[in-house]
Amino acid sequence: MTDRPGQLFQFSTRQEWPAGWSKATPTQSLGWRSWKDWSFVGKNEKARLQHQVTEDGEFWMSYDDFIYHFTKLEICNLTADALESDKLQTWTVSVNEGRWVRGCSAGGCRNFPDTFWTNPQYRLKLLEEDDDPDDSEVICSFLVALMQKNRRKDRKLGANLFTIGFAIYEVPKEMHGNKQHLQKDFFLYNASKARSKTYINMREVSERFRLPPSEYVIVPSTYKPHQEGEFILRVFSEKRNLSEEVENTISVDRLVKKKKPKPIIFVSDRANSNKELGVDQESEEGKDKTSPDKQAKSPQSEPSNADQESEEQQRFQNIFRQIAGDDMEVCADELKNILNRVVNKHKDLKTQGFTLESCRSMIALMDTDGSGRLNLQEFHHLWKKIKAWQKIFKHYDTDQSGTINSYEMRNAVNDAGFHLNNQLYDIITMRYADKYMNIDFDSFICCFVRLEGMFRAFNAFDKDGDGIIKLNVLEWLQLTMYA
Repeated sequence: MTDRPGQLFQFSTRQEWPAGWSKATPTQSLGWRSWKDWSFVGKNEKARLQHQVTEDGEFWMSYDDFIYHFTKLEICNLTADALESDKLQTWTVSVNEGRWVRGCSAGGCRNFPDTFWTNPQYRLKLLEEDDDPDDSEVICSFLVALMQKNRRKDRKLGANLFTIGFAIYEVPKEMHGNKQHLQKDFFLYNASKARSKTYINMREVSERFRLPPSEYVIVPSTYKPHQEGEFILRVFSEKRNLSEEVENTISVDRLVKKKKPKPIIFVSDRANSNKELGVDQESEEGKDKTSPDKQAKSPQSEPSNADQESEEQQRFQNIFRQIAGDDMEVCADELKNILNRVVNKHKDLKTQGFTLESCRSMIALMDTDGSGRLNLQEFHHLWKKIKAWQKIFKHYDTDQSGTINSYEMRNAVNDAGFHLNNQLYDIITMRYADKYMNIDFDSFICCFVRLEGMFRAFNAFDKDGDGIIKLNVLEWLQLTMYA
């Protein structure tokens, strides 16, 4: 019977349906037909249907009218469990909250391969196949729902809904259990196993999938890069699943503890702490291991094989002697003068020169005796680090603009031996990128100096190696003020 009515709810307007099965009275326009339709329905049935002649945005229409006037029907539920009110908790639900950060984790869709991989990633483990005796395939059914947060609330501030979607990739068996963020090459050479049908500017995009039991990664994204916002990613499955955000383990290469370190309480304790941590550059490079007292502040602590020094290193020594004076030590102002005189000769590096604050941070990193100055040996170690970081910078400056894109900073930091999580990459972008999401050479070096200094200090305080430190207010202020 095609003339049976169906109940609809209308929230966008107060107007009622003005045709058959509406709530109009016989005195209203088209009301006679509507009244006649309802006259065939008994009082008990009307009461059961809660039929009332009120303009409340709820209306009735016939099936024929419905299929004629509507082309799409979306059924909304609080959760998938609401579909079966008599059988609650029949679905396994995983909920993850995340955000896209401009310049760091707002990479856009697959059409933007240089940044797509920087989007938040969520590992999904489908552990059990469906209980369907009529299906011979080993398949897991699940539903993915991606919802934007706070966009409607911010609409009065000019915020509109982003165009959003997601893609699902199967993780190779050799990478199962590895929770590291998948890199750019993975997405360049692996096709998605499933994805949302389209990217669309709706509050929520959802799709049902059937995939074999395995480990997958879900990549939610906006269509275009640089669109910043929050989201909720939910996964519903009939059987057990595990879903969690991919987070890299925070660590640093090379800082290997040789002995139990003493905590850095005063700046002057840096020398002993650095020696016991095994981060003294002379020891690392296999050179003569003279005592700290003999190395520090000695005018004769220049490299013995001066003839083998490169032309640039020799030029540095000459400049250092000219600026340092008789004590052969430089302060932050003098260090700034030396570095800028050399860096200015590198026209391929876009920088306005090292700032005084950057040079203070460099001295804090290399100052092994807490004097606030560098001797030639300490300066030599600093320059070797700058040269190594400069090589990384040039590698990621693919367009030779003298800057690197903030999205590439993740790889650059990793190549330098610092392994961070998404929160820290977000902070680096906010702290060091300009309004165009580019990072110049000075900011790049300053970031690496700060990272190495903080890792070194943390390892000095982490006496038992459990990744947890406890500081009093004096230690905290010493650590943060001289960094």
